[in-house]
Amino acid sequence: MTRIKRGYIARRRRKKIRLFASSFRGAHSRLTRTITQQKIRALVSAYRDRGRQKRDFRRLWITRINAVIRDNKVYYSYSKLIHNLYKRQLLLNRKILAQIAILNRNCLYMISNEIIK
Repeated sequence: MTRIKRGYIARRRRKKIRLFASSFRGAHSRLTRTITQQKIRALVSAYRDRGRQKRDFRRLWITRINAVIRDNKVYYSYSKLIHNLYKRQLLLNRKILAQIAILNRNCLYMISNEIIK
């Protein structure tokens, strides 16, 4: 009986996985079983850290706003500033407030004066 060669489907699947792991080091980019484990691990980390990144940036913005507020005695605390922003219906998110605090402090003073009135 003649030898039957296997199809291309499994090879194509492994090749796709290998392309994903081509930048990994050592056996993580060479051995199929290890590659699949590392791929799963990488995707899990990517998913988890997308949420963590949002959290970290929000914390950074809050810290920046709070530092500028306390440093220049613009307002007593971050929480009071945000509370009064909402009360006055000045809808500025934390990202924009942090940029204003760093790049243009005079604008932040104007905003805080607007709140105090």
